[in-house]
Amino acid sequence: MANVVVVGSQWGDEGKGKIVDWLSERADLVVRFQGGHNAGHTLVVDSKVYKLSLLPSGVVRPGKLSVIGNGVVFDPHAFVAEIERLREQGVDIGPSRLKIAENTSLILSVHRELDGYREDAASDSGTKIGTTRRGIGPAYEDKVGRRAIRVMDLADPATLAHKVDRLLTHHNALRRGLGYPEAEPGAILAELQEVADKVLPYMDRVWKILDDARRAGERILFEGAQGSLLDIDHGTYPFVTSSNTVAGQAATGAGTGPGSIGYVLGITKAYTTRVGEGPFPSEQDNEIGEFLGQQGHEFGTVTGRKRRCGWFDAVLVRQSVAVNGMDGIALTKLDVLDGLDEIKVCTGYRLDGREIDYLPASQGAQARVEPIYETLEGWKDSTKGARSWNDLPAQAVKYVRHVEELIGAPVALLSTSPERDDTILVTDPFQD
Repeated sequence: MANVVVVGSQWGDEGKGKIVDWLSERADLVVRFQGGHNAGHTLVVDSKVYKLSLLPSGVVRPGKLSVIGNGVVFDPHAFVAEIERLREQGVDIGPSRLKIAENTSLILSVHRELDGYREDAASDSGTKIGTTRRGIGPAYEDKVGRRAIRVMDLADPATLAHKVDRLLTHHNALRRGLGYPEAEPGAILAELQEVADKVLPYMDRVWKILDDARRAGERILFEGAQGSLLDIDHGTYPFVTSSNTVAGQAATGAGTGPGSIGYVLGITKAYTTRVGEGPFPSEQDNEIGEFLGQQGHEFGTVTGRKRRCGWFDAVLVRQSVAVNGMDGIALTKLDVLDGLDEIKVCTGYRLDGREIDYLPASQGAQARVEPIYETLEGWKDSTKGARSWNDLPAQAVKYVRHVEELIGAPVALLSTSPERDDTILVTDPFQD
């Protein structure tokens, strides 16, 4: 059986939670490999809604092992709160079902505060990124700056004090420069001691767990957060997240070799959305955008922010297919397009008078590209809840097939509602 990596092919919010949950029935382990609790996943199971931010989507599946890999930045207080919230909903989570990599970097209060301070300062200068203010970016900065506090440090109080001092040498210089009071080492240590006993039982050598699982022939599902266009290297920089969101990060962010990855599944919305600032060539700031937003309930799982909506952009998805090595896509929210007389698809761009078939890397060029559209006939019959191709209107099938042609990848799964079972399986990603 092949191990599977699930990544978003757009700017996130493609419906990864449902697809990961659906695939987890076939998996033995579900692994988060990047991002933090800025990633939102909404699961609907038997009409019960679960909203996850930090935990892998597989946690709602009894008997599955969920793993938080070293590529994640981990807010221990958010973790404890999310665990408690799910327990109140009847989900049994304990150290036997959930593991956190010992070398995972922590998000602290100073990260959340710095995130907000800098975003507020940027708001005045017109350089706002649209961060969730949850400390994700500053935590990744400290990780690569070699001053992060990691999960394992919670078990070593003597070392922890020295590491907090090193961390605050950096942070307090920034706080002074931005006009904010310095953080006290004692307060940070108290903040960590408060949650240490609740976090440490989940700590483990994740690389060893994955190696043992691979050797035993167990099926591993690697779950990405955000989307490929938010990748720190390959996305719409600087309007991106602070981690690599592409499929290759699954190996680095979990502690396994690239040969452990078998099938790359790109979760792809049947139209396009994004949250926050940055370029969006096919955005519809009009009645079409409103229609898509209302029909699709397009509000951020984490922030509650209204998502920007637009037509399907085949240029962007085709680029994501290439960068991630996607073997197939899971096309989601097809039902949102029900009732439209015509549907447009972006097939190329016009940049400074010439046509191009890719998204340029330059921020200025990204802002200047103009979409080139192809118009397709819509459909009036409902696709919601369809579980076979025969349940779909002919024009809807035609739309899906055309998307496949434009992006250069087949549809492996088709999702027609948030419900777990409203999924048409074309190709089982776990099947060799």
